[in-house]
Amino acid sequence: MNPIQQFEEERRERIARNGSDTALIEAAGQFNVASNRSQYSYNFSWMGRPIIQYPQDMIAMQELIWQIRPDVIVETGIAHGGSLIFYASILQLTGKGRVIGVDIDIREHNRNAIEQHPMYRHITMIQGSSVDAAVVDQVRQMIMPGEVVMVLLDSNHTHDHVIQEMKMYHDMVTPGSYLVVFDTIIEDMPRGMYDRPWDVGNNAKTAVIEFLHNHPEFEIDHEMDNKLLISVAPQGYLRRTK
Repeated sequence: MNPIQQFEEERRERIARNGSDTALIEAAGQFNVASNRSQYSYNFSWMGRPIIQYPQDMIAMQELIWQIRPDVIVETGIAHGGSLIFYASILQLTGKGRVIGVDIDIREHNRNAIEQHPMYRHITMIQGSSVDAAVVDQVRQMIMPGEVVMVLLDSNHTHDHVIQEMKMYHDMVTPGSYLVVFDTIIEDMPRGMYDRPWDVGNNAKTAVIEFLHNHPEFEIDHEMDNKLLISVAPQGYLRRTK
């Protein structure tokens, strides 16, 4: 075994041990709760645009994009556009790819800032509900036959909305690629944490659980969960196997 292979094997073993390290899991859980209460994820930007993500998830997404080399990344939920910029910048480094962002309300100041950004040449934005059939059809028409596609869901986090998104977008995901459902962490937070329609029992993770019952072609990437521990998407990194 050469030094590179040895390093990779040691890392795999270390990540696997994380899954049974109760002290580490408990510490990460405490941080997840405290950091969500303080809106920790709002503190970061990518290339000048607020990204509203945990750095751990940003690193995870970079790893997946570099590994999979998608031609298209579809993201529902744009907000300030930091994640669109982030994905576009990693795609530029791979030498190919584009990002399609969907949001029901792209605010003018955010649209202007995104359109003026150097990474905008890799981005297309669609304004409309992510579960509007016409919007979904528009996204489909932008994907060419044979292209490798990754789908990321990060808009309305209620169970009904997310399960509808999963039903409408999952077949766009290429085997070997990922359907990533963000904010599954809501299910793991204290009840009443969010002043929003979603809460414990009604959120992205409950949608994931329902979806997986009927879609065996997708599986949770447990290695990713064990690697991250601190994440807004526990059990939300779904690999399409076939």
